[in-house]
Amino acid sequence: MTQQLAKMIMNELNSKPALWLLSGLLMAAGTAHAQAPGRDTRQPADLAARESDSAKAYEKLLQDADELIKNGKPAEAYTLLEPLELDHAGEVRFDYLIGIAALDSGRPDKATLAFERVLAVSPNHAAARLDIARAYYQLGDFPRARTEFAAALNQNPSAATRANIQKYLDAIDAQQQGKRTRFSAYVEGGFGRDNNINLSTSQSQVFVDAFSTVAQLNPSNVKMADNYYALAAGGEVNHELNANWGLFAAGDLRKRNYNTHAEFDSINTDVRAGVIYAAQADRLSVSLVGSQYDLNGARNSDITGFKGEWRHVLSPSNQLNAFAQSVKYRYADPLLQPNDVDQQALGLGWLHVLSDGNATLSGSTHYGTENDVAPIITVPGIGVINPSGGRNDGARHFGGLRVGGQTAYGEKITLFASAGVQPSDYDKVNYLFLRKRKDRLYDLKLGSDWRWDRLWTLRPQLSYYRNDSNIDIYSYDRLDVSLTVRRDFR
Repeated sequence: MTQQLAKMIMNELNSKPALWLLSGLLMAAGTAHAQAPGRDTRQPADLAARESDSAKAYEKLLQDADELIKNGKPAEAYTLLEPLELDHAGEVRFDYLIGIAALDSGRPDKATLAFERVLAVSPNHAAARLDIARAYYQLGDFPRARTEFAAALNQNPSAATRANIQKYLDAIDAQQQGKRTRFSAYVEGGFGRDNNINLSTSQSQVFVDAFSTVAQLNPSNVKMADNYYALAAGGEVNHELNANWGLFAAGDLRKRNYNTHAEFDSINTDVRAGVIYAAQADRLSVSLVGSQYDLNGARNSDITGFKGEWRHVLSPSNQLNAFAQSVKYRYADPLLQPNDVDQQALGLGWLHVLSDGNATLSGSTHYGTENDVAPIITVPGIGVINPSGGRNDGARHFGGLRVGGQTAYGEKITLFASAGVQPSDYDKVNYLFLRKRKDRLYDLKLGSDWRWDRLWTLRPQLSYYRNDSNIDIYSYDRLDVSLTVRRDFR
């Protein structure tokens, strides 16, 4: 039959020379393609084999991790799975295994990230729903734990599982009843080197436009450096009124003493108290704030006002933050009272946790105004120091951007960095320098936290500031390098 068909085709081609020629060309092209140098006709098969081997190796790794978890070795399972998280995040089976490994090895924060990925793909995954509730319970986030346990109950679990969930809910009730009032505190001490303790220009002379002359600055108003030691302590009390409402009060005391220039020794006292509202993904706090700054043993300035903060958890990986504040700055020294201002500011920020759970990125922006409120001030022996009233540079409008991040280096070390810029524009012509002041403040912070114990932290830190101004007397730069040890009490 095949020979007869071939003979019919050949007869047809012999009767049509053009078709015969075309057939020959096609056959030649096909032969040339098949014999092209360097072409490995076995490549698809080899590729399939390699893919099969890779799939088998991955499957064995998952099975090994599962066995380790079942045999009570979740930490080893987590170590096995963690290097693959970036490549396989989003796969339900992988995410659930690494979530269980993280949860059972004492990493509930990382477990929530993995279980959230499972539930994003498979919302009805009953085991993941129950385990994310357990993770939130371990984190002490009882409102979210309660929400997830309630969702697990709605999935018609077995009688044994239902009883286990009820035990967790009872434990949450007991925790919340027994720990309505919580206290935390810290003490810290350190030392460092500050190359501009008085935030002053490095120029000893400035040109005063109003008098067309060069003025010699007082040495205390010229950049100076010194070594220092610093001490700090603080605490906070939180009292829960019910599942959503609470009260808090907190305070901090910070002291810095310089080795040579004791006239710049300072003490800063901050206090705040307010109310907190928390419900599922939202947390809102409104507080009264107060601060007193003492310089060289004398009261220098006070800050009073209020502040509101709002936090919204978009997902376990993303958090939105916002704040608004209205505060008053008041100076004790009549020579400084022209700097009295009422400040209003608001800002918006974002925090993102990377998929491995070991690093975060953050960004924020803010805007504010300062209204200069001082009347015309006359100092005995000196005369009027602010001829038009208020601040000599007038009211200020400022804004800013900040970016930052941190990442874990091993189990005990966290590296962090942040950078910001804040432009400021003033609305009054300075009567001495005959121009409106414009500043640009830049800052950079680099450091790390080494938690060698759960409650002890060692922090080396570098802070750099630079203020560029169109009035030379306000331009400065500052470098502060420090080492601080901290002890927390919880």
